[in-house]
Amino acid sequence: MDKKRKIRIGITHGDPNGIGYEVILKTFQDEQMLEFCTPVLYGSPKAAAYYRKTLGLQTGFSIVQNALEASNERLSVINCCDDNLKVEMGASEPAAGAAALAALERAVKDYQEGAIDLIVTAPINKHTIQSEDFHFPGHTEYLEDRLGNGRHALMILMNDNLRVALATGHLPLKDVSAAITKELLIDKINRFADSLKLDFGIDKPRIAVLSLNPHAGDNGLLGDEEQKVIQPVIEDLTAKGRFVFGPYAADGFFGSNNQTHFDGVLAMYHDQGLAPFKALSMGSGVNFTAGLDVIRTSPDHGTAFGLVGKNEADESSFRTAIYTAIDIYRQRMQERLIRKNPLRKQYFDKRDDSDKLRLDQDTTN
Repeated sequence: MDKKRKIRIGITHGDPNGIGYEVILKTFQDEQMLEFCTPVLYGSPKAAAYYRKTLGLQTGFSIVQNALEASNERLSVINCCDDNLKVEMGASEPAAGAAALAALERAVKDYQEGAIDLIVTAPINKHTIQSEDFHFPGHTEYLEDRLGNGRHALMILMNDNLRVALATGHLPLKDVSAAITKELLIDKINRFADSLKLDFGIDKPRIAVLSLNPHAGDNGLLGDEEQKVIQPVIEDLTAKGRFVFGPYAADGFFGSNNQTHFDGVLAMYHDQGLAPFKALSMGSGVNFTAGLDVIRTSPDHGTAFGLVGKNEADESSFRTAIYTAIDIYRQRMQERLIRKNPLRKQYFDKRDDSDKLRLDQDTTN
C-alpha cells in the first residue's frame, strides 16, 4: 500500500431497510473519523440521502464510480443498486436482500482488485439475502467461500476485554454434539491462537475452552464429550506448546469473571459464546472474521428493524468495527515488516548465572 494514502475501507450498506444507513451516517457525521481512513460505502446514494434527510443528519457524501476516486475529505458512495430501489423502513423484503448482496459482491470484487484494503459490513437480513448466489448462513461463510482460497474462517466476537471464538457457528443445536470432533477443535484452537498472535500481537496467547455439557459433563453423568473429545485435545495441544486450558463449564466460567485471565475463549456453539459476550460487551462488541487474508469486521448487532427511522440506533458498535479493522490492518502490516527485516540473532550466555541478555556477541558468522 502507498504509505502516503490512508487506509481505504469498503463499507457495505447491509439491508437497506435496517439500521445500517443510520449507524454508518452517524459514524461519519464525526469528521474526525476521516483522519483514520478513506471510507467507501457500497450501496445506494438515494437511500443514503433519504435516511440523512429523514433522520436529520448532517453527514456529507460524494457519489463516485469506483473506489479509486474516493475522497479523503468525506464519505464516498458507490451505487450498487437498482435506481428503482424503494426503502421500506423495518420491512423484510426480497428487494432489500438483493440490494444487500449487490453491495457485498461489488465490495468483494474491489477488494480482489486491490481498490480497497479491508471490508466492514453493516447487518444483513439472512433470510431475504438468500438466492442462487448467496446460500450461506451469514457473511463469515460467504467470505470464506469467495476469498478463502481454501482456508477456513473463524468467527471472533470481541471488545477491549474479551475475545470469544466459536467451535461451531450457525448450526442447529441438535447437530452440535456430532460436529464437535477432535479434528475440528484442533483446527479451531490453532487458528484462534494464530489470529491472536498475527492480528493482536499476543505472542503466547492463553485460550480457555468451554465444555459442551452442563457442569463440564459432571464426570460423564451429563455427557461424555468432555472426556472423549475436548480434554484429549487440550492435553495434546498443551504438550505441543499451546497455552490451552479447560474445559470450563460456561456458567461458572463467566459467572466467576474467569474470562479476564485469558486472551481468548473458545465456545462450543453459537449462543454459548454470544449470549454472555453480548451481555458483557454493553453494545461495544465487534464481529471479526479471522483466518482469511481479507480483514472483515461488523457490529455485533443485527438489522434491528424495530428501531429503523426512530433515530434511536447507537452507532458505537459500528464505529468500533471501523477502529478494530484499522488496528488489525496496521498490526498485520507491522508483522510483515518485522518478518521482512528480522533482528539479528540474540541469545543468553548460559555460563552466566545472571542470565542477562548478551548483546555484545557477533552472531553473523
